[in-house]
Amino acid sequence: MAGLKSVLFLGSIMLFVIIAAIACCIDARKLHKHHHNRNNNDDNYNEEVATPLGEGFVQVRGTQFDLNGSLFLFNGFNSYWMMNVATEPSNRNKVSDVFREASAAGLTVCRTWAFSDGGDGALQISPAVYDERVFQALDFVISEATRYGIRLILSLTNNYHDFGGRPQYVQWARNAGETIDGDDDFYTNEVVKGYYRNHVQKVLTRVNTITRIAYRDDPTVMAWELMNEPRCQVDYSGNTVNEWVQEMAPYVKSIDKKHLLAVGMEGFFGDSVPDRKQYNPGYQVGTDFIKSNLVKEINFGTIHAYPDVWLSGQDENAQTNFVQRWMDSHLEDSRTIIGKPLVFTEFGKSKKDPDYSLDVRDSYMSAVYADIYDLARNGGAFGGGLVWQILAEGMDSYDDGYEIVLSQEPSTNSIIAQQSSKMAALEHTL
Repeated sequence: MAGLKSVLFLGSIMLFVIIAAIACCIDARKLHKHHHNRNNNDDNYNEEVATPLGEGFVQVRGTQFDLNGSLFLFNGFNSYWMMNVATEPSNRNKVSDVFREASAAGLTVCRTWAFSDGGDGALQISPAVYDERVFQALDFVISEATRYGIRLILSLTNNYHDFGGRPQYVQWARNAGETIDGDDDFYTNEVVKGYYRNHVQKVLTRVNTITRIAYRDDPTVMAWELMNEPRCQVDYSGNTVNEWVQEMAPYVKSIDKKHLLAVGMEGFFGDSVPDRKQYNPGYQVGTDFIKSNLVKEINFGTIHAYPDVWLSGQDENAQTNFVQRWMDSHLEDSRTIIGKPLVFTEFGKSKKDPDYSLDVRDSYMSAVYADIYDLARNGGAFGGGLVWQILAEGMDSYDDGYEIVLSQEPSTNSIIAQQSSKMAALEHTL
């Protein structure tokens, strides 16, 4: 009997050890799973505030966005400044604050820059030369987006001189001895195009130092944009930009077949369908919305609208009516000619407008959101809208008139949150 008791006692100890070991493994897996999301500068990190992103890449099925076999609709925002601000570790809380507040308002897509070309705080210091410290800031932005359940649209360069863009690329070529006539040589000069392709390759193959996931393998990224608001003054037809898109879109897809790709256009119509130019705000900018979005490797169309700039001097009703026609005409073309989804990737109301008031902005945003919802309800081809732009508190130097600080502007925050709820509900009814 004493021998049996000893055997039973030893068996109990062994069983306890096995159970304890299993429990430790489970805890270790949990720790490993969440460790890459931690901000090492945030001593108050709390996993409970985050809603980590699920698996799966956003895809396109016909004229709809698709996520794991279901319709994907969204409400989103622009915060172009995130990498730039996160370069200074003591400021990274601003990125986290915006993602947390945006997530609380139901926003699920953020558009931001994956470029900063030359100048102070550059990601790309000179062609093919990168600042690892700035790249790690972009790593942080992506990891925080994952942590808060927000997908990213990442633009790869700028049309304008802000953060370098086309002017910086052609200046680099000029410095290297190339004959450059102007910024529009960006689209045609072989040396410049080589610089751009190198940047695409560098960003898409980057392995995140926090998550250890290559950008091109990370489902947090919803899509790439070839450029923010491409324009071309030497060729208003849209053909020059279109030839560049036809070259660069397949190049992006040769590196990354998992993610969606957009051109990054504002939506100006070009010469391919002359009748549609009646919807432009009275002029062209060198792009052709229809022609370039028909390029096979481009997965969805984008539009921007700034009637306060494009139609300055016209009253509020005229500007709002323009935006409604802008959305209607582009959605019609997206559904019937292009056969791909559409996203309203920039819109807002500036505090610098002569007639601005908070009520005017809230009314304008409500009208735009109502149109987006109604258009999305008609078949789901209108994927969503991204307001320009959301800042954190204490970022006055980034004010451009369009800024929204969700924690300080409750009426606007409420309008945004209501739209998020409506779009989320619509997902389940279409």
